[in-house]
Amino acid sequence: MLIVYGAIIYLFVLLVKALRKYIKSKDVREEKKAVCRSLGEALKAHRTEKQMTQEFVAETLGVSRQAVSKWENGTSDPSTSNLCALAKLYGIPVEELLHETQDEKSED
Repeated sequence: MLIVYGAIIYLFVLLVKALRKYIKSKDVREEKKAVCRSLGEALKAHRTEKQMTQEFVAETLGVSRQAVSKWENGTSDPSTSNLCALAKLYGIPVEELLHETQDEKSED
């Protein structure tokens, strides 16, 4: 019976340590979320500015509409070749997209 109580206490201590570590990582998680979101917001802003649909962008790049949606939502990032193709499609230099995300990151 003593072994069972010891195991329960050990698991409780591990749970508390994990929760404390998770809580302390809040700033890192928020910064990561902001960076991902900022690239997506930049991509979406340029797409809507050019009055393009996600379907049109997807067909032009040869990817799925869901991929474009994920890039704009910040769920995933486009590959380097897709990022270059997006910049060309929107008529802007790649550096401008990257510069926008760096500006938003430094403002936080």
